[in-house]
Formats: sequence, C-alpha cells, structure tokens
Amino acid sequence: MLNVRKIAFVGGGNMAEAIMRGLLREDVGVGICVAEIMPARRDELSARFPNVRVVADAAEAAAWGDVVVLAVKPQHAAGVLDLLEQVITPKKLVISIMAGITTTKIEENLQPGCRVIRSMPNTPALIGAGATAVCGGRKSSESDLDLARQLFSLTGSAVSVDEKQMDAVTGLSGSGPAYVFTFIEALADAGVKNGLTREVAARLAAHTVLGAARMVVETGEHPTLLKEKVTSPGGTTIAGLHALENGGFRGTVMNGVEAACNRSRELAGK
Repeated sequence: MLNVRKIAFVGGGNMAEAIMRGLLREDVGVGICVAEIMPARRDELSARFPNVRVVADAAEAAAWGDVVVLAVKPQHAAGVLDLLEQVITPKKLVISIMAGITTTKIEENLQPGCRVIRSMPNTPALIGAGATAVCGGRKSSESDLDLARQLFSLTGSAVSVDEKQMDAVTGLSGSGPAYVFTFIEALADAGVKNGLTREVAARLAAHTVLGAARMVVETGEHPTLLKEKVTSPGGTTIAGLHALENGGFRGTVMNGVEAACNRSRELAGK
C-alpha cells in the first residue's frame, strides 16, 4: 500500500493513464483525480476509469491531491506552474514527468519549501513494462523518493539516479522504445526481403527482441556473454554481426542516444 490517500494528475495523456492503470490494477487504495484540458479526452478518461475523478481545472485537481503528478508537455510547464503556485503547498509532494524540466526550475515557480521529485518514465509503462528513473529536489526526502519509486514500480521497474544523470536517462530509456521499435521494423523488413510473409516476419522480430531482453533481465548475465553463446565460429550470426559492425550499428545507436540527451538539455535551457 502507498503511504498516501489522494493522487492528482495534471494532464491526462498516455503516461498519466499508464500510472493510473497501475494504481487501479494493484488496488493500492488511493483516490485519483485527473485534470485534462481537452473535453474529448476527459470523456475518454471518464469512460475508461469510472472510479477516477476527472476535471478540467488543473488547480482544482492539485488542491485536492496529497501527491500532484505533473504530466503535461515540457513546453507548457511555465504556464501550468503559474496556475498551481497558490494551491501547491510544502505539505504536498510534486512528482514531475516533464522531460528536461529540472527540479530547480519547478521549485522556483512554486511556494518556498515545496518538495519536488523529477522522473522519466517511458511508454512501455502502458502495459506494465516501463522503465522509470527518479531523482529528488532540494527539499525532498528519502521517503519522498521511496514513494515515487513505489508509484512507478506499479508500471514496471523504477530506479533512483542523480539529477545530473536525468538527461542521459531521457536519451536512453525515455526515447529508447522508439529506437527498439525501429529495430524491430528493420528486422521484419529484412525477413520480408528474404522471403517471409509480413505477418510472420513481424511476429518473429518482435518475439526475438522480447526474448533477448528477458534473457538479459532474468539471467543477469552481461549482454556480451549472451551474445557469445549465440555466436558460433564461422557461423551465420558472426557473419550478420560483421555486417552490422561495418555499418556502424553500435556507433549509430550511441549517436542517437546522445542526440536525444542533447535535446533534453536544450529543453532544460528553455
């Protein structure tokens, strides 16, 4: 059970929905309110979650909650924080999932002494398989961090990092699902090119990635060791790996993560 009675979400997008699903799936006994500006989306949320209070006013939701989850796009951060400044007191815990927005920037726009946790979840949270990193602001406590980890563990895995590492988290796990989707698509395309039907190729590609990821997580072995177990001398796998190395596969992936990290830093600067 979470040591909190009421959680309010400011913003009712996919990530807020994922966290709400986790709360309801695990039946942790908390009240939930979500503020969503779009009428059509409010109707969707009301239909999907009859036990969740759905409102249009962000300040109303924030005033109601003991924990306030800021789930709006980072470019809307300043305007939303202006709306919430008078209703968020130091008695409430603020958890932000806004990419690139630092705890300091949030604290500066709220009342003095407010407790802020910054987080970076990712979209697999929608199916309970997310990866989330959290870090604390100047006034947050270890118990605040523990509560945030418990909350995000309902949607998958949750870890703590230093805030200076959050841009790297954004580039790696925050944006990472898109890289993996692209890799699955490329694997499937290669299967089609070599004679498989689209349906078979897509299924084999997706389950290959799923199985390989589970092996890393469940065996605890380093990916290099697992790779060696698949790679026979003079076999098909080493031929494929050689082609990937010639194409700069690993360097390209690293460049992609770095580009996303840099964009996160740019958002923080704005």
